Amino acid sequence: MNILYCGDKNIEDGLVISVLSLLKYASEPLNIFVMTMDLTLQTGQILPVSGETVSYLDRYLKKQDEKSSAVLIDATELFRAAPPLANMETRFTPCCMLRLYADQIADLPDRILYLDNDVVCRKAFGDFYYQDLSDCELAGVPDYYGKWFFRKDLFHMDYVNSGVLLLNLSLIRESGLFARCRALCSKKKMFMPDQSAINQLADKKRLCRRVYNEQRRLHEETVFQHFTTSFRFFPWVHTLTVKPWQIDQVHKKLKLHEYDDILQEYTSVMAVLRQQNGHVC
Repeated sequence: MNILYCGDKNIEDGLVISVLSLLKYASEPLNIFVMTMDLTLQTGQILPVSGETVSYLDRYLKKQDEKSSAVLIDATELFRAAPPLANMETRFTPCCMLRLYADQIADLPDRILYLDNDVVCRKAFGDFYYQDLSDCELAGVPDYYGKWFFRKDLFHMDYVNSGVLLLNLSLIRESGLFARCRALCSKKKMFMPDQSAINQLADKKRLCRRVYNEQRRLHEETVFQHFTTSFRFFPWVHTLTVKPWQIDQVHKKLKLHEYDDILQEYTSVMAVLRQQNGHVC
């Protein structure tokens, strides 16, 4: 199974948790690809995902299955060659748009599952991963809130959340979907630019069941839980954002203990990484 993550050094905690959760439920080798970049902007420095972190994950995966792997991909030059100029200074960091450069990485396989770093697996996901993609560029789940506000068709909730996307890179390369998304991000400022571009331009996408990208609350059938910002209405209307690595808040605010074994393992892994790197990750 081929899995893609994208981001800078700030995704490392979530990356470790997400990979550990996949490892718990995968019954075959996992090939983890991590796209990152090293970039200096007027707003500050974007630091890449650490090679030491990915190397450690590679060794960790191979202990479970020698055919598994974790690979770090430097996409800095690709990004510099075609930056999303109109969206460089939005509240969404440029790294959010790295997935739109995946079609330019020759080493990435035709079928690959993209996951945000705040997505945690809680069931076997082979039925989602191996679905037929012959006639679609990507498969995903409607955005919990966005499907009401950003849909192109009043009667069709087809606005997909980009945190869990099964990609047919072969067809995406052929259709030029990501190339067109990059061009749009370069000239038009958008809310959630990469997600907006994909939804605006993807002609061949499949809508899948909510269980494959649960963005609200955990349910018995949930396969992937995505720790997004949500609205709460008690005791007052407010937003709530809790990420998997914020363990105390996962327990106290979300009342979730579903992933305690994974979070305990994550804590041990990060302790080793801190010791290896000689500083706090």
